[in-house]
Amino acid sequence: MDLIKLLDLDNFINEFYSFLARTKPLFIEGDINLHFKFINELKKYEFKAPNRVKNLDSEIIHIQKQGILRLEDIYEFVKIFRYFLYLKRLNFEGNLKKWLDEIDFPQDILEIVKYFDEKGNLLSSIDDRLLSLESSLKETKESIKHKLQGLLNSNKLQGYLVDRQIHYINEEEALLVRGGFNHVLKGTIVGRSSSGFFYVVPEALRKVKEKEAAILSQIEEVKLEWAKKISNIFLKWIKFIKYINKQFDRFDHYQARVNFSKSKNLFFILPKSDDKIVLKDFIHPAIHNPKPINVDFSKKILIITGVNAGGKTMLLKSILSAAFLSKYLIPMKLDAQKSHIGRFKEIIPIIEDPQNVKNDISTFAGRMLSFSHLFQKRDVLVGVDEIELGTDSDEAASLFKVILEDLLKRGIKVAITTHHKRLAALMANYDEVELVAAIYDEEKGAPTYEFLQGIIGKSYAFETAKRYGIPLYIVKKAIKEYGEDQAKLSELIERGSELERELRAKNEKLNKELERVEFLRKALEEERHSLFGELKMEKEKLSKIFQEAINEAKAAIKAKEVKEAHRLLTKAHKIAKEAKIKEKKVTEKINVGDSVKYRKNRGVVISLKDKEAYVDFEGIKMRVPLNELKKVTPIKKKKEAPKIKVSKPSKLSVKLDLHGLRVDEALEKVDKFISDSLIAGFDEVLIYHGVGSGKLASAVREFLKKHPKVKSFHDAPPNMGGFGATVVEL
Repeated sequence: MDLIKLLDLDNFINEFYSFLARTKPLFIEGDINLHFKFINELKKYEFKAPNRVKNLDSEIIHIQKQGILRLEDIYEFVKIFRYFLYLKRLNFEGNLKKWLDEIDFPQDILEIVKYFDEKGNLLSSIDDRLLSLESSLKETKESIKHKLQGLLNSNKLQGYLVDRQIHYINEEEALLVRGGFNHVLKGTIVGRSSSGFFYVVPEALRKVKEKEAAILSQIEEVKLEWAKKISNIFLKWIKFIKYINKQFDRFDHYQARVNFSKSKNLFFILPKSDDKIVLKDFIHPAIHNPKPINVDFSKKILIITGVNAGGKTMLLKSILSAAFLSKYLIPMKLDAQKSHIGRFKEIIPIIEDPQNVKNDISTFAGRMLSFSHLFQKRDVLVGVDEIELGTDSDEAASLFKVILEDLLKRGIKVAITTHHKRLAALMANYDEVELVAAIYDEEKGAPTYEFLQGIIGKSYAFETAKRYGIPLYIVKKAIKEYGEDQAKLSELIERGSELERELRAKNEKLNKELERVEFLRKALEEERHSLFGELKMEKEKLSKIFQEAINEAKAAIKAKEVKEAHRLLTKAHKIAKEAKIKEKKVTEKINVGDSVKYRKNRGVVISLKDKEAYVDFEGIKMRVPLNELKKVTPIKKKKEAPKIKVSKPSKLSVKLDLHGLRVDEALEKVDKFISDSLIAGFDEVLIYHGVGSGKLASAVREFLKKHPKVKSFHDAPPNMGGFGATVVEL
């Protein structure tokens, strides 16, 4: 796809394609919201990816026409059947379980699955004729081998033999001999070596070879019968065949995306039903050691200006790439929670220079041709690199202003880059136009590859020329030719950019200060309410105490006896003495570094002075009374569980041969074999131990009984080793 190449996504998408079991278009047919749900569910599970499978559309048409499939093509269908049977055994939940439960395999199809081994060969055990013929074929091959060995050991032939090996030329056994061999050996020359020697099939093998050919022919006849039989069953169940083939492609889309995202730590983002684009920490996959891109393209037009080689084109490609990847549910590197990507019918890059010898068109004419197609479009995202390319910039500014105004009315979303400031200045007053500038570091004399929204950027053409080796006197002469007025305009633009950056930095600092003040305001408000509550309680308490004292004093005045009056006055004085506001005392010692609670806020003590503490409340520092603090246990951060990465064995097999091994060596190999099989995801394996004395078989089975991951085991079928082998279910 040209779009993928233009956006520098070709390597990334090719890497994604490698995760598919078979090549197919990126687009997933059906409801994108439903696909997104399935992908998110599948991310929670570990599962085996499917093996490579060929496209079977032509084979399905062949079945419908009552044709006979080749056994190798039938096995491609069997691979699909087996994979879905494997998926149905997994403990999926939710939508995945419901979907897989709906796939009901006919018994005829389940029988066909048993006809093939893991390599795609038709099992001899399904037909007695095949068993007999393969046994005869084995004997014939042994006969050929013995005859050749006899010739190799012949004294007459020793002087003509180049080596003592049996060579396979065009699938025939041959001897390599020197010239003159015909005096001692009759045979047919089937080839010449690079040294001029002859590959000869001896005449003595002719009858045996004819027998071998006859057996092979009979085997092919039997296999053809089975191919016809299976093809007829497929025709009977053609609706199921077409359905399962389509469902395999659907799951293949899901698993490839999930496994691709896991392999590169990528994230999915579902396109929303609008045209808003907000990217947070987006990284274009073609960039090495990138700076994450943050851009808000909520408006209809985005104009990117600024320093040469400052990343303007890559910002443009990143916006289009994010929209493209989201459209096809391809995972990407970004903050998916804080990003937002709209949905577009089409993504149109106008990036390359269209001028070349083949199309006989100028750069500007090619650009006009590209723009002319936009007036018939709706709901599209357009990216234009260097919009004034190929013509006078002042004329182009006026022309493209009018074009952009019209596209704005049509609802087309456009992002453009430009080195010229006039177009940006002409469009800056529109509410639906957003300006972005690539930032230049004056001190380092280099672009920062960062962007600032809301300003027009200077191109820094002269500075870039100096940086890339243009002689200084040439640059100075160019500046003089450029003119003082133009230079001052560029300086004003850059000064405006600097002021904007300074203003944004000050705003950020002010916002932090406002957050701190708001925190203090809330804390003071809480303290005020608390103090008012305490004062009210103390007031009520004092009022009660003084009332008691007054009552006692009155009683003393009324008392007739002097002794009783003195006693009552003493009691009133004692009650009055108790009427003091008790200060809160610190019940526990608080030290620097302690975690404390003040009202509803938690913090850490930085320093202590007299009866006050200086406390850090998550970045906001303030002084509070010691008696208002309560010592608390610090909140422990949850430690992430250690992740154990287990690498898959480099060589995987479902069979283990223990012939010729001692018991201890054999058990060691069995232990490793089962571990490797579990890692690989095998659920059934085969162990060959032979019959012999039965000691090795007994030891192996005793080991399997005690292994926690072995579900069961039993003797292998006769065609797979019988009593000399054990089938193990994991």
